[in-house]
Amino acid sequence: MRILHVVPTYLPATRYGGPIYSVHGLCKALAARGHEVHVFTTDVDGSSVSDVPLEQAVDLDGVQIWYFGTGLGRRLYRSPLMARALDQRIDAFDILHLHSVFLWPTTFAARLAQRRQIPYVLTPRGMLVGDLIRKKSWLLKTSWIELFERANVRGAAALHLTAEVEAVEIRKLGFKPSRVDIIPNGVDMPPEELDEQCEKRLRVLSLGRVNWKKGLDRLIAAMAYVPQAELVIAGNDEEGYCERLEVCAKEAGVGDRILFQGPVHGAAKWRLLRSCHVFAMASYSENFGVAALEAMACGRPVVVTPQVGLAQSVRETGAGVVADGAPEMFGRALLTLLNDAETRERMGRAGAKAAAERFSWARVSERIENVYQECLNVPSSC
Repeated sequence: MRILHVVPTYLPATRYGGPIYSVHGLCKALAARGHEVHVFTTDVDGSSVSDVPLEQAVDLDGVQIWYFGTGLGRRLYRSPLMARALDQRIDAFDILHLHSVFLWPTTFAARLAQRRQIPYVLTPRGMLVGDLIRKKSWLLKTSWIELFERANVRGAAALHLTAEVEAVEIRKLGFKPSRVDIIPNGVDMPPEELDEQCEKRLRVLSLGRVNWKKGLDRLIAAMAYVPQAELVIAGNDEEGYCERLEVCAKEAGVGDRILFQGPVHGAAKWRLLRSCHVFAMASYSENFGVAALEAMACGRPVVVTPQVGLAQSVRETGAGVVADGAPEMFGRALLTLLNDAETRERMGRAGAKAAAERFSWARVSERIENVYQECLNVPSSC
């Protein structure tokens, strides 16, 4: 198949977190399965741009990536040059896969695909969640939903979600997709040569974008119930949220046990994951939880809230604990694990096994490929 992925941002713009790695992981795996895989994206990287060539294919792991500059409407990743390229080349592809909502590239590509009768799969990447919509830009997002997203979802040959919790939110918002496929993200397995032992002092780790929805405020408060451990918070802070979290730590009386690591990538990320005794994800909303899956791949037990998409798999595989996000309850779950080395070891083994067997990119890409093939055999719903 000739497959075109459309996504607002891409590597090397790692500041955007898990979706950047997940989309490339999928594209790389599909290319390894023999498909011709292209990506249309922008060069946006925060307030700057990535140092990449524009309007020409860049090969990365067998994936042909096309970067386009943005114009008026940069905050929505609007790119007239991408629009022209899509119009000229879209007919050459068998199927499109669109990643994100509320942004120009996927909306434009969806409408163009509908007009040209080319099937597309839409992956919202956890953005169609009622609480998230209500807490940030509610009026703009609800207007965008009525103007564009309902039609984008309705016109998709399939809606790809990464966890059942995301499907629940989609139904609550009244969307009516013609087909829903729940297929998790995959995980890149850590390199064995970087294996490291845990820190001597008990360590809890949080890894990901430093953002309100990650529940870092209640994770910090939970540390008051875990007096013998330190908490390392690693990740990009695009919104200056660390200042607020430092206040939270001081108010909770745990400021001397909280370390803000900043962004980590590559080998440093894997070393940090292996340095912890427990990985914590106290998110208010998380459509999947790639960092928690990476911790599982490293053989580390995880404690997550029910709002994390990976929570069901954590329960099923015994890779950790699903705990209420209230600080005392989450803290007690952390404390119980930190006090039980045998259980941590058992859960770590279970998580590593699940990561390798359930969440390999080879398995995930095969399931996505099957969705594509079935979509190509079904008449367009638009």
